[in-house]
Amino acid sequence: MKTTSPARMALFLAVAAALALILPYVLTPYYLGLVVKMMIFALFAMSLDLLIGFTGMASLGHAAYFGLSAYVTGLTALTLGWNVWLALPAGLMASAVAAGLFGLLALRTRGSYFLMITLALSQLMWGIAFGWRSLTGGDDGLPDVPRPRLWQGYSLTDGVSFYFFAFGLIALSGWLLYRITASPFGQCLRGIRESETRMLALGYDIWRYKFTAFVLGGLFAGLAGSLYVYYNRFVSPDYIHVARSAEVLLMVILGGAGTLIGPAVGAAIIVALENVISAYTERWVMLLGFVYVIVALFAPNGLTGLIESLRKKRAGP
Repeated sequence: MKTTSPARMALFLAVAAALALILPYVLTPYYLGLVVKMMIFALFAMSLDLLIGFTGMASLGHAAYFGLSAYVTGLTALTLGWNVWLALPAGLMASAVAAGLFGLLALRTRGSYFLMITLALSQLMWGIAFGWRSLTGGDDGLPDVPRPRLWQGYSLTDGVSFYFFAFGLIALSGWLLYRITASPFGQCLRGIRESETRMLALGYDIWRYKFTAFVLGGLFAGLAGSLYVYYNRFVSPDYIHVARSAEVLLMVILGGAGTLIGPAVGAAIIVALENVISAYTERWVMLLGFVYVIVALFAPNGLTGLIESLRKKRAGP
């Protein structure tokens, strides 16, 4: 898996920042909201890529932290009247604690057993959200979550202000994720991905690095969940369901794991296809499945891997 070079990441961030300043003035409210959803799921996918692409831990329960943070943020805003400066950190803390507790169990396993235990733990949380109707609303969910108010007299109820709020947090998170993966810590994660035995022989505490990556992945997924409940103004057990975990996993695979840019692109493509195709046919899931099959057959390293291989062929030996 190729990693993202500093120059490429800097260019990507510069282009994203330039587009961010222009989009609110050229898009309709519907499409601006769609862009916000793309950005939120891009952060969600990048948080999972920290586990899959950089540490080699494929998880089928990453939606647990996304949904838990969404529930905590939504509940504290609805029932306690907390503002964004309290509700959002509460959601992040809940997702980080849950990731820490789940990591203590999941990191005792490897391979397919790791997939199974992350799936089981996520479904346990889904069962709690679905069954605890008095708190979570059950399958009806929690509607009318209020949009955040930054300070007295300045609310994020309109689409443009919420767009800039979400973009600022997501851009900061993307930069932090890049700094993490480019640091010596990130280099150790790549070493673990390639060969745990070799890293153990070199004297590294493999479990500590994997546990830290697991918690960080849960934390950033939690931020995506908190932003999504503010965006959607609704939270339900579907946020935690295995289908959500599978969806974000496919975003990472589609874009290309181990690059950060790839999962972000994969998330944008899938969110766009879901909204465009579903407007024309009820069988949009089947068409998305067809896209996944094509990518798996002709671009096993994702779209970024395909582009890189084509670039190398053009450059020649």
